[in-house]
Amino acid sequence: MKKVLSIILGGGAGTRLYPLTKLRAKPAVPVAGKYRLIDIPVSNCINSEIFKIYVLTQFNSASLNRHIARTYNFTGFNEGFVEVLAAQQTPENPNWFQGTADAVRQYLWLMEEWNADEYLILSGDHLYRMDYRQFIQRHRETGADITLSVIPIDERRASDFGLMKIDDSGRIIDFSEKPKGEALIKMRVDTSVLGLSKEQAQQQPYIASMGIYVFKKEVLFKLLREGIERTDFGKEIIPDASKDYNVQAYLFDDYWEDIGTIEAFYHANLALTQQPQPPFSFYDEKAPLYTRARYLPPSKLLDCQITESIIGEGCILKNCRIQHSVLGVRSRIESGCVIEESLLMGADFYQAFVERQCNVEKGDIPVGIGTDSIIRGAIIDKNASIGHDVKIINKDNVQEADRESQGFYIRSGIVVVLKNAVIPDGTII
Repeated sequence: MKKVLSIILGGGAGTRLYPLTKLRAKPAVPVAGKYRLIDIPVSNCINSEIFKIYVLTQFNSASLNRHIARTYNFTGFNEGFVEVLAAQQTPENPNWFQGTADAVRQYLWLMEEWNADEYLILSGDHLYRMDYRQFIQRHRETGADITLSVIPIDERRASDFGLMKIDDSGRIIDFSEKPKGEALIKMRVDTSVLGLSKEQAQQQPYIASMGIYVFKKEVLFKLLREGIERTDFGKEIIPDASKDYNVQAYLFDDYWEDIGTIEAFYHANLALTQQPQPPFSFYDEKAPLYTRARYLPPSKLLDCQITESIIGEGCILKNCRIQHSVLGVRSRIESGCVIEESLLMGADFYQAFVERQCNVEKGDIPVGIGTDSIIRGAIIDKNASIGHDVKIINKDNVQEADRESQGFYIRSGIVVVLKNAVIPDGTII
């Protein structure tokens, strides 16, 4: 894997994840109480012995830079690195990144410096665990110019994805973006060619791209330099290349979730608490997920009732009820609170006891969840100060709302409280 260079696409402005992307890049969005989205592809690379990793981004990259600098510091005995490449204007190219392919194109001069045979292109907003060594091995064995990682899909979900058609050798010969009706039927393939059993192949006769690609070096450079007007890998570069190049499919038959929307992000986080077996587990010693080491104290639970939940490090919970929820690092929940089916991202700092007391005496609201508050079906971003007797329950079942001046948004019926927001005592949302 020494001859593989990994490029993680940090995504655009992250409008579908807004307001979680209001103050941070999409790959820096916290997940599962202590990680960030970027930790997933980077950890997969490290576990696959791929140590040269670039992260391309162009929006709000300060917190992402900080996280990567504090987390991924390889020793000086190898050439390993994880480095953020932000969009920049140059005399040759005065434009920002125009798409996934354009982002890589603008940094080809830097990629060229490395002695790499293959370029692994990854997405920064997916939740999955994958050994890229097997993926690249398949790419080499088939003599492919480009290999796409694909997931098998059943008929019910197929029309939500960009689908592909393969021949008997696994070569991709056709693409169709979210087909329906007759067009959908035409995209059926025999997925047993890629390794599924006959029974599974009958249940899942479609394949969809995961947005994960491996390119031969010379093919990537040729395609990007020749097709300047093509700015996207999935929609333009790869479908066009399939006519003249050997484009192969690699089947990934395990948990994979695109968490690019608020709804998908919310459900993917809460699914981690499922019993007896969540769809995705962080408890795999052979392939751990890495993140910043914070050296926080253990969480302190004082007379609490907690069911089906994940509690991050350094939390203080007093006499409260937590059900089917995820609480991030340094979360503080005061007595009498009820938290149900919610994701709390916690805080970046602790407020000293004296400071919290002074805040209360002055009428200010300390960071955390105040006494006797109820939070149900919500996402509470970092450092939010929720007052006493607040009810965040979406009582009117509103599906979409922008209330930035009041410190929250509603997306797909999920209340999202902004980072650093202050919600006054007695507020009902």
